[in-house]
Amino acid sequence: MTKQVGIIMGSDSDWPKIKNAAAALESFGVGYEVHVMSAHRTPERVARYARQARANGLRVLIAAAGGAAHLAGTVAAHTTLPVIGIPVETAVMGGLDSLLSTVQMPGDIPVATVGIGSGGAKNAGILAVEILALADPALEEKLTAFRESLTEKIAAKDAALRQSIPGQEQEAK
Repeated sequence: MTKQVGIIMGSDSDWPKIKNAAAALESFGVGYEVHVMSAHRTPERVARYARQARANGLRVLIAAAGGAAHLAGTVAAHTTLPVIGIPVETAVMGGLDSLLSTVQMPGDIPVATVGIGSGGAKNAGILAVEILALADPALEEKLTAFRESLTEKIAAKDAALRQSIPGQEQEAK
């Protein structure tokens, strides 16, 4: 499978918190690679990776970091590929510090930022798929089917809940 998405994180301890991004990519059959590199401890490596990403076949980059969380911005400064930032939850402020560091980019260097937590990581993977689907009709079909499955899933949960509550068994209008 061709790797189209690069996932980088500031520390290997971030992986359990962001692996839902990879799981989302896998569910759509999108290839990816994973690396640990730091905006502060390995800045040259980050810059080199970002500059070479397009030539290496990558089309979207996902960067996850906690605390100061400058990784996504550093990556974005060195590439014109779309960059999605995942603010990693931290013990200090629950990830609010990561969120603010990731989302507050200066004008002209955008980073798409998802929410804190496993839902945010999953959304990063899905957002990468949406970006790739702009030029891939087969991937767009998978996204459409995914969205339809969400509708069916929620309808089934609604019906099951109403069945379990006396007086709520009737069909919702």
